[in-house]
Amino acid sequence: MSSSTRSLSPAGKSGLRLGALITSETTRYIVKRLAQAVLTLLLATALSFLIVQLAPGDFLTPFRQNPEMSADTIADLERKFGLDQPIWMQYFSWLRQVVTEFDFGISFAYQRPALEILWERVPNTILLSAASIFVTWAIAIPLGIISAVNQNRWPDRFLRLFSYIGQGFPTIITGLLLLFFAQLTAPLFPVGGRTSLYHEDLNWLGQILDVAWHLILPTLALSITSFAGLQRLMRGQLLDVLRQDYIQTARAKGLPENKVIYVHALRNAINPLITILGFEFSSLLSGSFIVENYFSWPGLGTLTLEAVQNQDLYIVMASLVLGAVMLIIGNLLADLALSFVDPRIKLARLN
Repeated sequence: MSSSTRSLSPAGKSGLRLGALITSETTRYIVKRLAQAVLTLLLATALSFLIVQLAPGDFLTPFRQNPEMSADTIADLERKFGLDQPIWMQYFSWLRQVVTEFDFGISFAYQRPALEILWERVPNTILLSAASIFVTWAIAIPLGIISAVNQNRWPDRFLRLFSYIGQGFPTIITGLLLLFFAQLTAPLFPVGGRTSLYHEDLNWLGQILDVAWHLILPTLALSITSFAGLQRLMRGQLLDVLRQDYIQTARAKGLPENKVIYVHALRNAINPLITILGFEFSSLLSGSFIVENYFSWPGLGTLTLEAVQNQDLYIVMASLVLGAVMLIIGNLLADLALSFVDPRIKLARLN
């Protein structure tokens, strides 16, 4: 530290640290990405609003088809929900209240704030998605490493066959098979809802185990296909790194094979998977429509599907915005994690 810096007052030193933080590469990158995110959200919301509104009919279509509903009543409902205005006016009115009041509108079907309804479902979707991501990564990464280390030997051949079979079953098929399995083993595995009817009568440990028991089949349905693809990716990335010259040099120097694999090779092979984790982070709120509907899981998937079917505009828009925000945050966190794990990756070079 120079003599001029040492002579500064505490306030002056704090100002220098703040200035260095503001001008740092990471801060500039975050500000740049957030500015891009604003434009992305504007375009995404405008396009989504237009698509939803251009769909045939609207929320009031069933009321119009009811002969007992008078024209005056329909007109009053249109004014109440703002459906009598042009599409562009509806969009800018909605956008203004989102920006100024953080109000995503009132649900047509529930007559409650759309964001309030979404927050009731968010914990359930986060729980299911987080459990699926944890199970997927906890199984796929070790098996991918085992497959790469034992390339072309029987463990590798068996795991590759296992992954091919897993990738051949999309979530829609896996969910159906697990439903059949639950039916055959009933009442061993519950398939309806998040808790049992007697959930409130259990102690805290029993309630946790009850939710975990209901999570088993939905988590497996989400994890099987994802696990197969992630295992193959981990295997391929690790094999590519193990062929690099610096790995051969490390072996020639007599380093233990475990250290070569788990310290030198794995650290570089994991980088592309960190990017994938950023995309999976966005699924914490989007959830899985198929699995949540198969197993009657009360998450955002079932709520959004019902809103689309009923053309409950503001529930659909709130769901889309939350999903877009989580995707943007996930990508940003993935880039920052890549820079942290591998200092050779410069944020200024990332798009």
